[in-house]
Amino acid sequence: MPAVILVLACCLGGLQLATQHLRLQDVAASAARAVARGESLGAAAELAARLVPGARVSSQNRGSMVCVNASAPGSIGGGVITVGASSCALAGGK
Repeated sequence: MPAVILVLACCLGGLQLATQHLRLQDVAASAARAVARGESLGAAAELAARLVPGARVSSQNRGSMVCVNASAPGSIGGGVITVGASSCALAGGK
């Protein structure tokens, strides 16, 4: 019985991490589009913090693309790992 409980706990933890990754992917995509339109990264960071507690965002320019990385701490089985996602958008609609 303890093995079944352990497997179930690991599956539920994995599901939580997958859900958090999807939220971070949405945040990164929205933030990349917003920064590419000329909005500030601060507004994107506020959105990230609302959707995923503890999330951090950073951006970088890659030629005509603006890329945003979003990451947040996640936990599974008592351990803490970093979950992250990134997305790029065409800068300024060029």
